[in-house]
Amino acid sequence: MTSAVPRAADDAWWIVDENAAIPAVRRAAAALASELGFDSDRVAEVGIVVTELATNLVRHAGGGELVLRAIEGDSGALLRVLAVDSGPGSRNIRTLISDGASTAGTLGIGLGACMRLSSAFDVYSVPAVGTIAEVILGDRIDAGETSGTIISDLTRPLAADGPCGDTTAHRAVQGQQLAMVADGLGHGPLAAEASRRAAEVLMGSSATSPAAVLERIHAALGTTRGAAVAILRYDAESRTVVHAGVGNVVVRLIEDGRIRTIPSQPGIVGHRSPRLRETSFPVGPSVAAVMHSDGLSQRWSLEDVPGVLDHRPAVACAALVRTAASRRDDASVLVLRTAS
Repeated sequence: MTSAVPRAADDAWWIVDENAAIPAVRRAAAALASELGFDSDRVAEVGIVVTELATNLVRHAGGGELVLRAIEGDSGALLRVLAVDSGPGSRNIRTLISDGASTAGTLGIGLGACMRLSSAFDVYSVPAVGTIAEVILGDRIDAGETSGTIISDLTRPLAADGPCGDTTAHRAVQGQQLAMVADGLGHGPLAAEASRRAAEVLMGSSATSPAAVLERIHAALGTTRGAAVAILRYDAESRTVVHAGVGNVVVRLIEDGRIRTIPSQPGIVGHRSPRLRETSFPVGPSVAAVMHSDGLSQRWSLEDVPGVLDHRPAVACAALVRTAASRRDDASVLVLRTAS
């Protein structure tokens, strides 16, 4: 599945609201693991983990969603599994992942064993709000996971079996991180084509200037219906964030519990783009950036997702989708977080 130019990834969402739904998502995860080149033992472990997570959704939360994504990292292929529910939640995560805390009617391995089988693992739970678990399966986590800056993203299509009109993408260029959210106008295949083309430009470009990349995207989207696009560059050495954006993509910087919203310029990339400008912001050693399409309400606050930025970015993405996403639109969110 490797290619000369890294590609933006797809998320496959599965509703798991009864036991009958579990075999299908287990088979899908095992098939995806096989496509990624996992050996037979690792494929079996994928099946065990997905079955446990899915059973937990049914037995303890009254149902939820599992999200599968193939990740083509520098260190090899990985499989990301997110389990998202709106169940009772828990304050005592240590108990949930301790040995012997298996769930009734499951394989009996518990979340602790899921953690041991994983390359990376995280659980976020809020009483009366719900629980989100992330499991990364593969040989090794990507180099970016240990470099001090972690980026993850998540997309959810309007229709469960249709393409998502939003695309998220990110890559390292010359020691800096470039991140993008693109929201193709409307919904369906034509919107997906526009946002995908934007991601292809970002992933194939060696430019580090958000405005320069956005100019190239504007040229590439001329034959599409167009998109709203925002691009962020984070430079850990200089501790700066540079932004360029056109259209309704929300970008927020979060430091010490304070949120700063970065506005984009009005227009449509590919059709009516203004003269692009970049905005630069100095940041401290500990900063998070959240980017999302208008499929998520702008009204969310940190109080809606207490403590989530202490967790892995994919968990934060899932929490924001659960909290703020509309079921009447495609949704996408990207979270960049520094380690310190």
